[in-house]
Amino acid sequence: MATETLTFPGHSGAALAGRLDLPEGSLRAAALFAHCFTCGKDVHAARRIAAHLAARGIAVLRFDFTGLGQSGGSFAATTFSSNTADLAAAARSMADRGLPPALLIGHSLGGAAVLAAAPRIGGVRAVAVIGAPFAPAHVTRHFADALADIARDGAAAVSLGGRTVTVGRDFLDDAGEADLAPAIGGLGAALLVLHAPRDALVGIDNATRIFQAARHPKSFVALDGADHMLGRPEDAEYAAGVIAAWADRFLPAAPAEPARAAVPEGIVRVSEADAAGFLQDIMVGPHHLLADEPQAAGGRDLGPSPYGLLAAGLGACTAMTIRMYARRKGWPLAHVAVDVSHAKVHAADCADCGERSRIDRFTRRIRLDGPLDADMQARLMEIADRCPVHRTLEARAEIVTERA
Repeated sequence: MATETLTFPGHSGAALAGRLDLPEGSLRAAALFAHCFTCGKDVHAARRIAAHLAARGIAVLRFDFTGLGQSGGSFAATTFSSNTADLAAAARSMADRGLPPALLIGHSLGGAAVLAAAPRIGGVRAVAVIGAPFAPAHVTRHFADALADIARDGAAAVSLGGRTVTVGRDFLDDAGEADLAPAIGGLGAALLVLHAPRDALVGIDNATRIFQAARHPKSFVALDGADHMLGRPEDAEYAAGVIAAWADRFLPAAPAEPARAAVPEGIVRVSEADAAGFLQDIMVGPHHLLADEPQAAGGRDLGPSPYGLLAAGLGACTAMTIRMYARRKGWPLAHVAVDVSHAKVHAADCADCGERSRIDRFTRRIRLDGPLDADMQARLMEIADRCPVHRTLEARAEIVTERA
């Protein structure tokens, strides 16, 4: 995934800062992401959703609303309507680059904003919202203690999510007047509603009302165990995967040269997904995998470790080789399963280790099910050693490293 930084004029003319995440191959479609109230374009959920979509050939623009993050303008002067106007401005900027958004994604109040903005953005085929309120005024519950000050003084500083921002009276008035029901009912696009059943900031009843107000096609996915901000990496990863898979049905089909063609046949491409940890995105042809380290090693345990993937390759190859041989022989092998474990052992424990002091030992435990006689079982165990990955691991492989 390649990322470009860009700026474009927002609703007030102030420069808004954005990141455009691009597929490394052919472009299938484009998406626009709206972050949560007072958040920013670089929150973890936004980055993971963008990465999943880019892996499927979808470009994603995520940007800071007026007065937030790296964007210009005054947040105190913004309203819910100005947020929707910023989204429309972002969509125009994308269209000017030949990337009109076909998918809109919004988190929390950003979800309400994309529902309101969708009718103003032509060509939208699908909309996904995460933890979105049905009424934009819902956000004022998070600073209820400051409402009287805002009404009296015209603005007041409030603390939200560890950051202090100034909220103006116009925001309260505008949010209170906003009615999303007509926009949701006339969306004219597929809708995906994702919500955590135990969301303590925006109750699940909001998702119910959004879903009921929408026409088909519409889908609902419960983010069980997640909090409103998708603070746990595994929750952000799950939501990203669901949105990316769901959007496939409603966006244009991949071109003749799919985005994944940028990863040539025979190449496994690994790219860092999170510089703060060890999470890696892996593309193998059309397939997307994750690799990570366990929490004890400083990772987040969102995928198998590199040695886990290596052991998986050995186990898969072993099972395939056994199945291939049994199928060719016409033997009644009902099922094969392979458990693989890995350890570092001293050469003294290995008769064939030569001069090496320590070696890698992979231990396979193979289970063969079916009415196989003793000779068949013995032969299939021998065949396991003919697995190509087995032979590669036993040999001294050559690794050539080049700078890209």
